[in-house]
Amino acid sequence: MRVARSLVLVALLPLFAACQLFDGPRQSASHVGQTRMQGQLIAADGKLMFQPCNEQRSLVVNDTGGTSVLQEAASLADDQGKLFADVRGKINGSSLDLAQLYRVERSGTACDDPNFKLLILRAAGHGPEWNVKVSGKGMVIDRAGEPPLAVPYVEEQLGDGRFNLSSEANGKHIELWVAPNRCVDSSTGSIQHMSAELRIDGQVQRGCGYFGGARSD
Repeated sequence: MRVARSLVLVALLPLFAACQLFDGPRQSASHVGQTRMQGQLIAADGKLMFQPCNEQRSLVVNDTGGTSVLQEAASLADDQGKLFADVRGKINGSSLDLAQLYRVERSGTACDDPNFKLLILRAAGHGPEWNVKVSGKGMVIDRAGEPPLAVPYVEEQLGDGRFNLSSEANGKHIELWVAPNRCVDSSTGSIQHMSAELRIDGQVQRGCGYFGGARSD
């Protein structure tokens, strides 16, 4: 198996700097003609509609990628709040041919997330609370009862969409293992397209993850 490694050099400056520091989302050849979009899912006239963030138009969702988006939306639908979706697909007139579902969650503010376009990956879990934000400048780890930890990292591709981010900075051995598995957040019920496992000095915590706007594998 070929293992690809890329060393990410970082300066421990504020992690989320200006957008122009990034070259834009990484896109594989299989994604040509497709667009990564975020917006609201709406059920209307027996169809599932997708309204992109900050737009008035609504697109009929065709689940050409077999993402089970209809079932996922139904499992989260209730009378409270809006249903946010992060997806990739191809627009055909008034339809969206859905190829990839990154996450579905109850949220009326996710469209306004200022950091989304700068993120490569976000992962989080509970019991105790933890979250990791990864950008091209480094990895920031927040854990309950601990100060935020900003570190550089090395990425190792493991095949089948799995990868590992690791760091030996600040005298700690840190690993974030990520795999492309449907994952349900145990606290919010949100559905994300990856499972994640954070290991710090032998302590293991599990959770879910999704690619930010700077990466669309």
